[in-house]
Amino acid sequence: MKVTVCEMPDDPEEFAGEWARLSRHVSRNSSDMVLLPEMPFYYWFCAGPRFDAAVWKNAVREHRKWMGRLRELGAPVVLGSRPVDRGGKRLNEGFVWNRKGVRGVHFKRYLPNEPGYYEARWYDHGSKPFTPFEESGWKTGFMICSDLWSMASARSYGKRGVGLIAAPRATGKNVDKWLAGGKVAAVLAGAYCASSNRSGRRGAATFGGHGWVVGPDGEVLGLTSRSRPFVTVEIDRAKAEKAKATYPRDALKPD
Repeated sequence: MKVTVCEMPDDPEEFAGEWARLSRHVSRNSSDMVLLPEMPFYYWFCAGPRFDAAVWKNAVREHRKWMGRLRELGAPVVLGSRPVDRGGKRLNEGFVWNRKGVRGVHFKRYLPNEPGYYEARWYDHGSKPFTPFEESGWKTGFMICSDLWSMASARSYGKRGVGLIAAPRATGKNVDKWLAGGKVAAVLAGAYCASSNRSGRRGAATFGGHGWVVGPDGEVLGLTSRSRPFVTVEIDRAKAEKAKATYPRDALKPD
């Protein structure tokens, strides 16, 4: 399966231009799956420390509108996250889109509360377990941004046969730190880890870009940059399945 990761600008006007370029890249590379950054279809409202109901409502509306445009990318499957209202709560939902429609499969659980990233003030922690889902023959699990540091969840995903971890992000300039997290999650799960990020700046948040695809043994297979904002990598389900029976996974006894 060919997976495309990206870094997309926070600025809405720049985003529109890059959307067209991303669509062309997907077409040229015959991508099977595209992973978008965290809540990509609105400016990074979590940079502000005070919740604003009107802003939240606008963000939800814009993401709902863009769900109708995902077909423009030309890929059979698109993954990402979006702000939603569910059961009286505001949540950050990992979604899967295919040509039959869109479905939510995960709620972000671990929320920062610091300058530029006041997510805990804007929406609620997801309380449901990290549950794999099936798409295009792949067992996949979401770890949205800060969720990536829940290494017990990465290990649990591996035990449940996950071959791909999807990690949409809105993270800062410390690229090495986040890439290290992606590598460890991949190794613990014996799975590929794909991540896309924002670029640009919003208030105190300066986004670091650098989407990646990491292999089951922590090898970097693709890494985006400012000059190369889209990268497509072919991943092999059999390789992920084989990795689960090798060190260090085979040395980790059941809990």
